[in-house]
Amino acid sequence: MNRLPRRPLLGPTMEHLRHRERIDWHDHAEQQLLYPSSGLLIVSTTHGSWVVPPQRAVWLPAAVAHAHQAYGATQVRTVAFPVDVNPLGLTQPTVLSVSRLLRELIIAITDDPTRRGEEQHDLKRVALHQLKPAPALQFHLPQPGDERLRDVTAILAEDPGSDRTLAELGRAVGAGERTLSRLFRAETGMTFPQWRAQLRLHHSLTLLASGLSVTAAAVACGYSTPSAFTAAFHATFGTTPGTYRKDLAHARAA
Repeated sequence: MNRLPRRPLLGPTMEHLRHRERIDWHDHAEQQLLYPSSGLLIVSTTHGSWVVPPQRAVWLPAAVAHAHQAYGATQVRTVAFPVDVNPLGLTQPTVLSVSRLLRELIIAITDDPTRRGEEQHDLKRVALHQLKPAPALQFHLPQPGDERLRDVTAILAEDPGSDRTLAELGRAVGAGERTLSRLFRAETGMTFPQWRAQLRLHHSLTLLASGLSVTAAAVACGYSTPSAFTAAFHATFGTTPGTYRKDLAHARAA
C-alpha cells in the first residue's frame, strides 16, 4: 500500500454518509472511537474487516491504516483521544459494545463539539470508563495474506451466496483444495466453511441495512430457507434478522 494520507482529528465529528459511500484508506496520529449512530459501517484494515452496527462502536488505534464504507444512510460520529490514552490496551481495531449510556455520551460529545473544554473532558472521561469489547468473532472477518487465498476470498466477496466448492474455487485460482483448506486454517483461524458462513452473515447485515427483507437477504446469502438464515443469524449475533431491522429503523428515528 502506498503512503497513506494522514487525517488530523481536531475534535469530535459527526457526518452523514450516503448508502455505499466510502471513506478511502487513511490513518490518524490519534486514537479514534468511531460510532455509527444509525446505518452500518464496514471498517477495513490490512488484517480484515469489522462490521459495526449502531449497537457497536470500533476503537481505531493511532497509525492503523483503515477505510470504511456505509450501508444504508449512516450517521458517523467520532471522538479522538491522545495516543497515550488507551484504557483497554488495544493495538488492533476492536469492536466495542455500546450501552445506552455510552451511546448518549458519544452523541452528547459529538452533537456539540464546541462545548466548554472542561465539560467535554468530563464526558470523554466517563465514556472511556464505558468501553467494553464485544465478542470479536461475531464482527470480525479475517483477511488472509496468501495471494491465492486472497483471490478466493475476492471471488466469494463478489457473490457471497455462491455455492462453489473449495475445489472449484481452487481450479479458478490455480491451487489445490487441500492447500487452500490448510491456508484457511493457518491464516484466518477458521475452516473454509466457517469463513464463508461468516462472510455470508456479514453480507446479510449490509443487505438488511440497505432495506432488503429478511427473505430476500436469506436468498442473496445462499441460505436454503429464511428459517435457516434466521437460526444462523441468531446464533452469531444474538438477535433475529427481523429484530435487527427494527433496531436499525429505531436508530434512524432516534
